[in-house]
Amino acid sequence: MKIINEKKLIGTARDVKFKEGRSIRFILKKDNMGFSFHKTIIPKGNKGHWHYKNHKESCYCIKGNGVLTNLETKEKFNINVGDIYILDKNDNHTFESLTDVILISVFNPPIVGQEVHQKDGSYKIINN
Repeated sequence: MKIINEKKLIGTARDVKFKEGRSIRFILKKDNMGFSFHKTIIPKGNKGHWHYKNHKESCYCIKGNGVLTNLETKEKFNINVGDIYILDKNDNHTFESLTDVILISVFNPPIVGQEVHQKDGSYKIINN
């Protein structure tokens, strides 16, 4: 059994800043859970392009609202507190934060920890 407090992760290797926001990574591949678990913070007005070609991701919104756009179908979805979006087809998408947004995200396969978005919006698979 493990207990992980968010405050102890701030400023560590599990606190990863990226162009559009920040990802606090609670559970990583080395924790042997079969998934990784993140708190993703996207400040108001940021828009990111993400295309996880090597991962499946689900995001549960616990604060704020934004617009999720499927770049293949051009569909737009308003994302609000209590909504979960599931990228089960490695969906190429953008997310625009209309307010400060906090998402709880789960990735499979789990990430190692220091992955950042590549130019195409994906994470590389790192075998550590």
